Amino acid sequence: MQTDVLVLMCVWLVEVGGRSVPPRGHKLEPYRNSRARRETARVDAGTHKSGSPILKRSPDMTKSGMTKSEQLLRIEDHDFTMRPGFGGPAIPVGVDVQVESLDTISEVDMDFTMTLYIRHYWKDERLAFPSTNNQSMTFDGRLVRKIWVPDMFFVHSKRSFIHDTTTDNVMLRVYPDGKVLYSLRVTVTAMCNMDLSRFPLDTQTCSLEIESYAYTDDDLMLYWKKGNESLKTDDRISLSQFLIQKFHTTTKLAFYSSTGWYNRLYIHFTLRRHIFFFLLQTYFPATLMVMLSWVSFWIDRRAVPARVPLGITTVLTMSTIITGVNASMPRVSYIKAVDIYLWVSFVFVFLSVIEYAAVNYLTTVQERKERKLRDRLPCTCGLSHPGQVMMNTSFSDVDINTTGNYGMTDSTERPERILAQLALGDTRTTGQVKNSRYVTIWIDTHAIDKYSRVIFPGAYTLFNIIYWSIYS
Repeated sequence: MQTDVLVLMCVWLVEVGGRSVPPRGHKLEPYRNSRARRETARVDAGTHKSGSPILKRSPDMTKSGMTKSEQLLRIEDHDFTMRPGFGGPAIPVGVDVQVESLDTISEVDMDFTMTLYIRHYWKDERLAFPSTNNQSMTFDGRLVRKIWVPDMFFVHSKRSFIHDTTTDNVMLRVYPDGKVLYSLRVTVTAMCNMDLSRFPLDTQTCSLEIESYAYTDDDLMLYWKKGNESLKTDDRISLSQFLIQKFHTTTKLAFYSSTGWYNRLYIHFTLRRHIFFFLLQTYFPATLMVMLSWVSFWIDRRAVPARVPLGITTVLTMSTIITGVNASMPRVSYIKAVDIYLWVSFVFVFLSVIEYAAVNYLTTVQERKERKLRDRLPCTCGLSHPGQVMMNTSFSDVDINTTGNYGMTDSTERPERILAQLALGDTRTTGQVKNSRYVTIWIDTHAIDKYSRVIFPGAYTLFNIIYWSIYS
C-alpha cells in the first residue's frame, strides 16, 4: 500500500513540470490512466507543453504578409515613401508614350479626349535582387502600392482615369540591377485653347502636358527617353472632322510661385479640319438661297404675291442656317470665317427684298405722274379734227406705233424707257395752238431690275473669289 502511494507521488511530480497545478477539488487519476496520458502527451506536446524548448512548434510561413517576391525585393527593409537617392541629385525619370486613340475634339467645350499608354523608366537600387540569368520580374498593380513610383499628373486635365477592366491596367517590371519600368493605360480629357477665327477653314494645335505634382526639378528630372522618337501613334487613328497632320514632343520648365520649378513634358498634335462637311451643310445652302433671291429680278414687278413671299422665304432660310451653325459653336467674342460668309450672304438676300421695295415704290411714283399727265391733256372727244391738240412726241428704244397705246393700263405693253415730250397749249375753236409748252417725263420702270440682274451676281461672285483666296 505504501509502495503505491510513493509511485503516485512520483508520477504527480513528473506531470507538474509540464502542466499547471490542477484546480482545487481535482481528483488524482489512477496509475493506469496516468500512464496512457503520458504516452499521448508527446503527440500533442505543442498544445500542452508550449513552454518546452525541445517540442516548440515552428511558425507557419503560409500566414506571413510578405510573398516570396517581396522577400526577394526586400520590401520591408526600406522606406519607399522617400524617392530613390534621397538627399542626392535629382533622379532621372524617362518617359515614352504610345497614343492608342484620339477620341473626340469638342469646339464647344474646348477640349479633347485621348487614350494612351504612358511608360516611366527609372532606377531604384533598393529593388535590386540577385539573379543568375539576369531575368526581370513582372508584377501587376498590387506591388505598385508598396514601392515608390513617380507622381505624374496631366496639367489642365478635366477628367482622367486608369482603365480597370478586367483588372487595373498597370504593369511593373523590375530588373536585377534595380531598373524599373512602370506602364499604365490612361484616358484623359484635357483643355485645348482653340482659335476659331478661321473656322471651318482652320488648323488647330492641341497639347497634352505631363508633370510631377510633388517633386521639383531638384528631386526629379523628367525627360523624353528617346527624344521625339518617344512618341508613337497608332496608324488607325482617324477623326471624322479632322485630319491629323503630325505629332511631336517638347520639354519645358514650369514655375509656380509657391513651390518652385518643375519639369514638364508636352505632346503636341496638329489637326486640320475637313471642309467638305461644311460645304454640304453650310456653304452650298447659303449660296443657293442667295441665287434663289435673284429669281425675283426676272418676275414682273406687278406680281406682288410672287416676289414678296420669295424674298421673305429666302431671308428666313438664311436666318435658320445662321442659327443652326451658331448653336453648335462656342459663344466666342470674335468673328469666325463662316460668320463672314453667312452674314454677307444674308445681306445679299436682304438687299434683294429691298430692291423690290424700291422698284415697287418707284413704280407707284411713276404711275402717279402718268395719271397727273393724263389729267392735263385736253379732251379730244368733241373735236372734229385731231389736229386741234398737237402732240410732239419723240421716243427712244420704243417703236413709234406704241404711241397709240400711251396712257393705257394694259400690262402687256411695258416699254422700258420712254421719253415723251408733250406739247400742251390753250386751243381755240379754230384749232390753233398758242402758248404751247413742253413737258419731259422719264419713265424707268424696269431699270433697277435690269441692272440688278448684273450687279448682284457680279458682286457675289467677286466676294466669293476674295473670300476663298483669303481663307483657303
